Amino acid sequence: MRIIDVHTHLNNYNDDKKVDLEESLQNLLGTMDENNVYHSLVLTSYKVNENRPSTKDVINATIDHKNISVVAGISIQNYKEQDLREIADYLKDGLLKGLKLYPGYEPFYPYDKRCQVIYDLAVEFDVPVMIHSGDTYTPKGKLRFAHPLAVDDVAVDNPNLKIIICHVGNPWIRDCMEVVYKNKNTFADISGLVLGDFNSKFEKFMKKQLEEMILYAGEPRYLLYGTDYPISNMKSYIQFLDQLKIPDDRKEKIAWKNAAELFKIPVDVLEPAESA
Repeated sequence: MRIIDVHTHLNNYNDDKKVDLEESLQNLLGTMDENNVYHSLVLTSYKVNENRPSTKDVINATIDHKNISVVAGISIQNYKEQDLREIADYLKDGLLKGLKLYPGYEPFYPYDKRCQVIYDLAVEFDVPVMIHSGDTYTPKGKLRFAHPLAVDDVAVDNPNLKIIICHVGNPWIRDCMEVVYKNKNTFADISGLVLGDFNSKFEKFMKKQLEEMILYAGEPRYLLYGTDYPISNMKSYIQFLDQLKIPDDRKEKIAWKNAAELFKIPVDVLEPAESA
């Protein structure tokens, strides 16, 4: 079965070791190869520093790898007109597959008026906007900004916008269910449910949650496979996907078909990754 991982990063999350962009890329490619992941979308951060490379740097590093696509992270607090012009140029040239916002990490709701220019840009170039939702990796995040119900306003007010609720809004998965069920322009990825590996107790809990979500919201045309690598372990995540008690045709939609359609990833490039 092909796999598209819609949620990976080239950020360095190891405070004790400096890992540069090229090393992070080779680690990702090697991990994809080991786990037969055909394609990954790399999401850049809302901030740029020595551990979080810019969208420009990530595009330049990955441009020759057909099995990697880039989604641009945008800071609502700090973006400038020049940043949006650069992103628009990348979108025009086909170098970005989507945009990403980080409510919770930054103190704003997805329906904040400052976001509208981002949504308009995404509609113009017909790319999805990924919105962080649910728990934050850092305890400094503010959860009230990251509740999936806030995405409902965005979906209703922007019917032509394609929206992805990241992390199925965990721990508010039931609320995420309702938002994707109600709004046909809204999707969700299953990334970032664990730090590292699943343990058996938590895996059983999350399996039940996702199986209930699929039962509630119907045919899973809205659900996307993603890991949040390197925060979450790819091998453990694939095993988790394999163990979901859903028909194989539905599992295949989650694993890659939904993502290929939403992000316009040609099937002819979906071959196993090769590390350089």
